[in-house]
Amino acid sequence: MSVKAGALRFNTDSLKMELFDGNQWVEIVATSPEAQTGGARGVFGGGINPALTNTIEYITINSTGNAINFGDLSVGRQGLSSLSSLSRGLFAGGAAPAEVNVIDYITIASTGDVSDFGDLIDPLFNLSSCSSSTRGIFSGGRLTPANYNTIQYVTIASTGEAKDFGDLLSQTQQTASCSSSTRGIIAGGDNTIQYITIASTGNASDFGDLTVARNNLSGCSNSTRGLFAGGFTPTSNVIDYITISTLGNAVSFGNPSVNRSNYGSCSSSTRGVFGGGAVPGVVYNAIDYVTISSTGDAIDFGDLSTTTSNLAACSNGHGGL
Repeated sequence: MSVKAGALRFNTDSLKMELFDGNQWVEIVATSPEAQTGGARGVFGGGINPALTNTIEYITINSTGNAINFGDLSVGRQGLSSLSSLSRGLFAGGAAPAEVNVIDYITIASTGDVSDFGDLIDPLFNLSSCSSSTRGIFSGGRLTPANYNTIQYVTIASTGEAKDFGDLLSQTQQTASCSSSTRGIIAGGDNTIQYITIASTGNASDFGDLTVARNNLSGCSNSTRGLFAGGFTPTSNVIDYITISTLGNAVSFGNPSVNRSNYGSCSSSTRGVFGGGAVPGVVYNAIDYVTISSTGDAIDFGDLSTTTSNLAACSNGHGGL
């Protein structure tokens, strides 16, 4: 009998619950980043102002304060994308200044420079990403002069090349993504919200619409609620939210502390955090945060070490874990 992706079983040898990811049975991790590290860690990397940067820095999401140096990317670049498991963060694609297909990885709980993971199918920038605890998803992007509708995936705990997952509803870039443990959400480029089932493969389906059509927005989530913040319309200070397990249009959540686009975002089970970003002529180092389960405007968290935009962020406490 064939086993479908997403199936669960209890392994009587290891006495652990396991999930079939479409290729293999993987153990379901039942511990939290708070238990393992003293608090979920958010990691920001890359960006531009005006030069490309390879800087990686980190914060402890359940506190407040300025970011601390973590290490360096393999190459300075903007328009990259980041996703993570409980232990490992990936930074993929970007422009340096031409589009690259490189995927770097870090161990989130430590500090240090990246190691090589593998390559995207195509060199792309302005792609978005999300993940479960085992599988990472990269969506859309641009290889000048064309936008792409490609969805590709990797197994985070291994290394290697990305594989084809399916297609978005249209060729698009400058989207944002977030996830629960089972569903990935891709929003923006226009007002479209799409979704996929992470453990399977296939094309994206329609979820609903954002409150404001925009690109260069940023996404994060806990296990139930997804947030999409900021963006360019030409500017937008909107934060929207959705309930990931349902379908429907986004609802207004509040506003970022600074009206901007092109920033990095990450989350714990309770907080969404947004760092960096820009409006035409002004680049920011601001970090602000919201409480995901409530609604309201963002609150000051601290600062990145430099003013930068078009960066990426991930954490070991997001909603897909």
